[in-house]
Amino acid sequence: MKRIAILTALAILAAAPAGAAQLYRWVDDKGNVEYRDTPPPSNAKKVEQRRLGGGTIEATALPFSVQQAMQNFPVTLWTTNCGAPCDQARAHLARRGVPHTERDPQGDVEAYRKLSGGLDVPVLFIGTIRMKGYTESEWDIALDAAGYPRSAPPGLKPQATRAAARRGGLPPVRLYTHPECGTPCADAKLLLTSREVEFQEVL
Repeated sequence: MKRIAILTALAILAAAPAGAAQLYRWVDDKGNVEYRDTPPPSNAKKVEQRRLGGGTIEATALPFSVQQAMQNFPVTLWTTNCGAPCDQARAHLARRGVPHTERDPQGDVEAYRKLSGGLDVPVLFIGTIRMKGYTESEWDIALDAAGYPRSAPPGLKPQATRAAARRGGLPPVRLYTHPECGTPCADAKLLLTSREVEFQEVL
């Protein structure tokens, strides 16, 4: 039953625009700098396009199927030095050659608690699918459904990208929420996390 739920959720998410893995920067006609996940207007100046998918190698060097998986279902691993479970989780993604971002929940414990529903690690996000704890068979089912390879492509072994090193000079993101906001605020935080955008929650 759990396998059916994972496959169904991934199938629904796959229908979403693949542009979730892109960030556009441009200067408008008033000199303001804009950052959006949608293409800029035709009169925009100094347009830059940045990829937010995880992985330290160029996406164009990966097989097309892996590029598609990265766009539709970016992978984020939340982990600490938790011993065997975290080591097994990292080794699993490395063995399959899954480009991903590794994040440490200790950077913002309260935000992580709201995002993951607790403080346990490891937690794996495949797109917006959340998988708590490490179970080899369940992770394989979800990664297979998302289109990731069973083993690293020959000659290419993507490593984890530390989220803290991915800022690239982008301005800080602040997300204003309220304790009674409920689902909309939780969805907003999940969206930012799935796109690997670091943010500060302001209550």
